[in-house]
Amino acid sequence: MKQRILTGAIAGAGFLGLLAVGGNWFAALIVLMAIIGFDEYVRMNKLKDHRITWLVGMIALILLTLPWEMHRFTYELNEVGLIWGAAFVLMAATVLSKNKITIDMVSLLFLGVVYIGVGFHYMIMTRWIPEHGLFWTLLIFVCIWATDSGAYFVGSKFGKHLLWPVISPKKSVEGALGGVLIAIVAGLCFSLARPELLSPARAVLIGVVIAVSGQLGDLMQSAYKRVKGIKDTGTILPGHGGILDRVDSWLIVFPLVHWLALIPS
Repeated sequence: MKQRILTGAIAGAGFLGLLAVGGNWFAALIVLMAIIGFDEYVRMNKLKDHRITWLVGMIALILLTLPWEMHRFTYELNEVGLIWGAAFVLMAATVLSKNKITIDMVSLLFLGVVYIGVGFHYMIMTRWIPEHGLFWTLLIFVCIWATDSGAYFVGSKFGKHLLWPVISPKKSVEGALGGVLIAIVAGLCFSLARPELLSPARAVLIGVVIAVSGQLGDLMQSAYKRVKGIKDTGTILPGHGGILDRVDSWLIVFPLVHWLALIPS
């Protein structure tokens, strides 16, 4: 427990510090986390032996994670083009390798590129919102953390009905509802602090969307790990597991909040 608390305190302080600084420092941290997370994903699926395919996936991941919208390129990149390009190259690898690299392998790799790359990309883009990027990023993170805390404490105290025992045997319906309620309270606190930026109605909506989608993201990672027969995706964070163990809800919440236009872009 001491190791878990110490790791959480150090990692949390470093993360929040770079989040406050923002700019390229925060972007660099997020890209590094994406690279480590993708490596965990590749190892889980036993794809590390195929170095060329892994390298193509890693390059695609980095390109998809980078905040290309904020810089000028000779050729204007976009998400669809990058995703299609990665699919094309990975599919071509099956032909060039004469099926030593199989369609099943590149399918898993492609899923990891999109799932991890797009999720981390929107974390950077949220912080880089021209007006009050730190406010919106903190709003999302605090609502995510409030959901986790609310679900844990309410579930521990009042949990009687299991939410999805086949996937996550400890989560309860009461805990899930508690997570939603605490996320709404967190959102309303941000609305009270900056009413000119966030109305109470939108704060409630954001809290609900983050709480529901964040818990779904957590369950998705739990389902995946259960299929693979593993407890943690990695060991880089002693007492906490891997990067993907910590960001499972982040990867779902950040793109969804943008796609639903709940915050400025």
